[in-house]
Amino acid sequence: MQLYNNLSAKERALLIEKAGKERLTISFYKYFKIDNPQNFRDQLFIKWNSLNVLGRIYIATEGINAQLSIPAENFNTFKQHLDTISFLKNVRLNIAIEQNDFSFLKLKIKLRDKIVADGLNDSSFDVTNKGVHLQAEAFNAMIEDPNTILVDMRNHYESEIGHFKNAITPDVDTFRDSLDFIEQDLKDYKQNKNLVMYCTGGIRCEKASAYYKHKGFKNVYQLEGGIINYVHQIKKNNLENKFIGKNFVFDDRRSERISNDVIANCHQCGAPCDTHTNCANDACHLLFIQCENCKAQLDNCCSTTCMEVNKLPEEEQKMMRSGQGNSNDIFKKGRAKHLPYKKDLRNIFEVLNK
Repeated sequence: MQLYNNLSAKERALLIEKAGKERLTISFYKYFKIDNPQNFRDQLFIKWNSLNVLGRIYIATEGINAQLSIPAENFNTFKQHLDTISFLKNVRLNIAIEQNDFSFLKLKIKLRDKIVADGLNDSSFDVTNKGVHLQAEAFNAMIEDPNTILVDMRNHYESEIGHFKNAITPDVDTFRDSLDFIEQDLKDYKQNKNLVMYCTGGIRCEKASAYYKHKGFKNVYQLEGGIINYVHQIKKNNLENKFIGKNFVFDDRRSERISNDVIANCHQCGAPCDTHTNCANDACHLLFIQCENCKAQLDNCCSTTCMEVNKLPEEEQKMMRSGQGNSNDIFKKGRAKHLPYKKDLRNIFEVLNK
């Protein structure tokens, strides 16, 4: 019985291309106490593998966080299967705004301590005491209220290419970093301001809203379904779009275009650009923003050093990487010192004191 992926990304890409069938990119999450995560994981793999599901799914005792793609023709069967699982019946499925048949190339269902790395001790507060969920129309109205503080709960490399107008965009590397940072800088507004949060699909705000209520924030709100659901709602209901730029996504697409605004710059030359890429040198793999001109000049690398390494025969590159472990640049997400045009994000007090 197959319980793990046994095809390479290249082999899977060839199969997808040969099949020539439309695939849908979908994400969903659910906080729920799972008594036997390993058994639940294995049962999901067996069923989803049979439906040709590909993606990255995390399962923990606290629930599930799924980002995946599936042949469009199998969507209804997939949804019917979810509905047979009590806590996933009628779960909100965030369907991608822009589709790409190659957004995922492997099915990876992994066990984790948490479905999002938040660094919180959940036993210290009531995680079910969440903030008020706002649909797109109510969200638009709320963020126009001068008594509202709008906070982006994503990381710096996500908000750099797109965010809501007048949002606070903390310059942090991880969701874990943002929680105490925001709580400290907004402590004087706990009683008299509306704290409105948003993220990509809603999962980070789900935990953060309960955390901030525990920390004494009186009026806590979150965007229902995150940016992805917001965009679907404004299109369906002909509402004003208050998001500018691109929405960063965690698959091979890397982003979805929401508005025509380009608010970021190439990290290498400073030209207007909002296209993320990974350095072609596998020993580096740094995520950064690169324009087409710099991509051509540096062969999709973040530096001339990486470009020279990437020109070496593959076997020589493998020997150089052997025993070295991952480069720290893999985790820096555009922080490398040799990138001169990394954008400085707006800090909290700049927004509050407008």
